[in-house]
Amino acid sequence: MKSVKPLGPVMLDLRGPSLSPDEKDKLTHPATGGLILFSRNYESPDQLMNLVAEIRALRPDILIAVDHEGGRVQRFREGFTRLPPASRYRERSNGQLETAETMAETAGWLMAAELRAADIDFSFAPVLDVDCGISDIIGNRSFSRDPLEAATLARAFARGMRRAGMAAVGKHFPGHGGVAEDSHLALPIDRRPLAEIEARDLQPFRILIEFGLEGVMPAHVVFENVDKRPAGFSPFWIRDVLRHRLGFDGAVFSDDLSMAGAAFAGNHVDRARLALEAGCDMVLVCNMPDAAEEVLESLENHANTESESRLRRMRGRFPLDRNALLSSEDWGRAVELIASINEQPGYA
Repeated sequence: MKSVKPLGPVMLDLRGPSLSPDEKDKLTHPATGGLILFSRNYESPDQLMNLVAEIRALRPDILIAVDHEGGRVQRFREGFTRLPPASRYRERSNGQLETAETMAETAGWLMAAELRAADIDFSFAPVLDVDCGISDIIGNRSFSRDPLEAATLARAFARGMRRAGMAAVGKHFPGHGGVAEDSHLALPIDRRPLAEIEARDLQPFRILIEFGLEGVMPAHVVFENVDKRPAGFSPFWIRDVLRHRLGFDGAVFSDDLSMAGAAFAGNHVDRARLALEAGCDMVLVCNMPDAAEEVLESLENHANTESESRLRRMRGRFPLDRNALLSSEDWGRAVELIASINEQPGYA
């Protein structure tokens, strides 16, 4: 049996649906602590479970994550329930917030249960951004344009995740909904004053943190009138606001350092260093294997016991058997409800 290694500060990705020899080396590198899966890594539930089992044989302790929030952002499709975008719960609730809460909690449970049945630790969900009507990259990924409604429904979604044994990651702190640009392609600039951000965008984060939110992902957005650095590289946003003012004691994951919104910080090694210095516990380096290798080498001797403790709390809390799940009444009822929200077959 493989010995448990310390969790390093880097989350990597894979090129395809199986592990290559060089990827096996990267997974066992001392700076590696996590792996994020994409659509290119998925062919079927059986293939996914075999891939995860192979990864666990190499690194039993590694965190395995995926972006699987629903709507446009759901990496595994065929063989998993198609989840609606977050805005759909409120739209289909006939004006009843309690009904929307039930829908959101059911979706959170269903998403998490299906992923946990494949031994995936967590999804980067829920989105806590408040839609301001100007961001295409957020848009219907937001639960609501009203901060308190967004918080209520995101909390319900996270509550469902928790019932399935999955930790939640709120994104994109302190809020990506107030800018039009896509941080995958550019560095968005938000010129609103801090008071407006506190009154609107921070509300879902504050409420979810009180609920016990386990993880947060900062935005690659510059809030120009607050700090000249993007939030994911800003000690003010991560240490002062998130940790001190809001009292968050969970894990902080950088957004992908390969995105255009992170380019201001220099090369990937510099980006990783600045993000960790700002207060991130783990940095994501995706879609650039050579850059990921450089970051790993630069952080080979990096150690932070507080970060590692926070990261270990992101592990899935209990195993789920896929066959038992798919034959359960709870799963059947949840799929039926989600299908009615989608107005299309819920399971493909």
